[in-house]
Amino acid sequence: MTALESKLLQRLQKLPPNRIAEVVDFVEFLASREERQQAAHRLGQSLDKLDALDLPPVSGDEVEQAIQALRRERRGEGEYNVPSSARQRP
Repeated sequence: MTALESKLLQRLQKLPPNRIAEVVDFVEFLASREERQQAAHRLGQSLDKLDALDLPPVSGDEVEQAIQALRRERRGEGEYNVPSSARQRP
């Protein structure tokens, strides 16, 4: 354990429970902020790689067609082709 960690633990032990809860909340906030920053960095790298492929843009119609095809596929899987009027939604 480092000197900083030891000092932090000593200070935490002197705090009342409600203040310790605040410290935990703050640490969780910092951790989630770090995770978001890392995710944004990974997303940026992925977008750079995608851009480097120099693919033609996808039209809105192509996106809609892909969505509809996926929906049709999902409706047909595992339901033994039961008519849509007979299917139950969760």
